[in-house]
Amino acid sequence: MRHRNGGSPRSSLDTHPLMTSPDAAAPGGPQQARPLRNVLKRFEQPDRVRSTVQIVTSFGGFVALCAAMYLLAGVSLWLALLLTPLAAFFVVRVFIIQHDCGHRAFFRSHRANDLLGMVCSMVTLTPYAGWRRQHAQHHGTWNNLDRRASGADIYSTCLTLEEYRALSTWQRRWYRLSRHPLVANVLIPPFVFLGLYRLPFDMPEGWESERRNVYLTNLALVVLYGGLAFVLGAAEVATIQLTVIAGAAIVGVWLFSVQHRFEGVSWARQDRWNFQDAALEGSSYLRLPPVLRWLTGNIGLHHLHHLNPRIPNYALQDCQDSVTDLIATRTIGFFDALRATRLALWDETNEAMITFATARRRLVTVS
Repeated sequence: MRHRNGGSPRSSLDTHPLMTSPDAAAPGGPQQARPLRNVLKRFEQPDRVRSTVQIVTSFGGFVALCAAMYLLAGVSLWLALLLTPLAAFFVVRVFIIQHDCGHRAFFRSHRANDLLGMVCSMVTLTPYAGWRRQHAQHHGTWNNLDRRASGADIYSTCLTLEEYRALSTWQRRWYRLSRHPLVANVLIPPFVFLGLYRLPFDMPEGWESERRNVYLTNLALVVLYGGLAFVLGAAEVATIQLTVIAGAAIVGVWLFSVQHRFEGVSWARQDRWNFQDAALEGSSYLRLPPVLRWLTGNIGLHHLHHLNPRIPNYALQDCQDSVTDLIATRTIGFFDALRATRLALWDETNEAMITFATARRRLVTVS
């Protein structure tokens, strides 16, 4: 990365280098920093009408699809499950709303953001308060090689080639297994959302309100889905809801992880890390077809989200159209993102993400 600002990273928007420094580093020099900062600032404010429309289309689409699946289950459960992929994408849309609420980006009111975020958690099964706080840490540490131990980057972190080389044979095998595309992107995500998120296992003891929120979320989920099971049948509710959330978890984790681990990405040590370069070079612009862009809530515009997390997801494309001539971004396509699931290690010497096959060749050469 072309870094100029050192020091301890902070995730608050108020201390974001791009927002506070007139001469913040930007492609093309200081002359472009202020226009870029001003362009991004214009898109910060939530639009109540657009937020309301997104709530209606996202929750409405999810509820309508679930209702259709339960009706079809009366004819054939297999027929009902054909709608699972589409329902899963609507869960992803709801998750993006929850994600925006956590950044205080969906409404002007903090209380409204928190209330809607907790409602979203009934669909996403993700305790709102704890995820919000951990995700805020991610916005201060992403692609920072010296801050990976914080635990905030469970989706996008990785070992360096030298760290992998230092592992024992069995440790390497375990790491390779855990990073196999089928394991990391298909098996683990549902376990995280259905299992790990039910416990505050990784929350510091001081996070008392976040810990309570986990248990309150679990209680609310039991009441909601227990009521559905009582009315519609436990077997049908379990089959439909579990398959939908499993599909959403797979799509969601893939979206969040590949946008920090892809070909051409940059990682840096603390003394060479800063927000703006990390956003533009350590986050991708994932170009998706319009339908997928809508279903995923524009999360593919991840570089802009990291530049200014207070921009609502529905304003990101407008923002991108305004800054196209101001910034150079790491653009990847849909199939690039699929291939990126094989990238598992950061090679500091060559400054590139590599596969395990490449790692084996390089380690043999070194030996």
